[in-house]
Amino acid sequence: MSTFVLVPGLWLGAWAWDEVAAPLRAAGHRVHPVSLPGLAERAGESGEFGLEEHIADLADLLVREDLWEVVLVAHSGACAPVSGLADRMPERIRRVVYLDSGPLADGSALYDLWQPDYQRMVEASVVDGRLPMPPWEDLAAHGASPEGLDGAALARVRSLATPHPAGAYRDELRLTGAGAALPQALVSCSFPLAQVRELIAAGHPYFAGMAGPNWELRELPTGHWPMFSRPADTAAVLAELATV
Repeated sequence: MSTFVLVPGLWLGAWAWDEVAAPLRAAGHRVHPVSLPGLAERAGESGEFGLEEHIADLADLLVREDLWEVVLVAHSGACAPVSGLADRMPERIRRVVYLDSGPLADGSALYDLWQPDYQRMVEASVVDGRLPMPPWEDLAAHGASPEGLDGAALARVRSLATPHPAGAYRDELRLTGAGAALPQALVSCSFPLAQVRELIAAGHPYFAGMAGPNWELRELPTGHWPMFSRPADTAAVLAELATV
């Protein structure tokens, strides 16, 4: 049996993994869904939470719960703190899984991956250092497709989403390279795997690093939010990757 730490993307909390965690636990796995500082039930915590605080919080979880051989899962924008944690504590991690996401490079910020028009929209939307969840149509226009979600699901996610601390996506990630050799995996949802392989072969800066022998590539066709649109299948692919 495996130990999973599930880190959600921007605006989400541990609640986002409810329908993924349930089948994993039923199969006997140990599952730790995460709400990062300033989000979900932790939205009322005081302080300015940047990327370092999010990385430190994940590190504290691993130490506090004495977690080893962790399958560390990053959905979407969680790639930033997860990449940082893998670099800081590689000895505790069995595999890093990027769910419709990918590793963040040294010296880069999540903000750097966004198109200029999306950056401008984001900057205009920040209130008191936090970014509210944009409208679904704006997210879809910039690659975060809600495919597979019905009206009720869209409304539920919107009602539970909380504004994201701006520092967490603005701050540059600093890596030592200590986690580079860890087994890693991509579960591609928004991009067909054939397209991903083409981008890897072409040396695309966001995908080129996935060519190494320590990478596994999987496809789960749906929108950008597979924990809501295909939760059982998300759990199944995570369980499979834990055993590779």
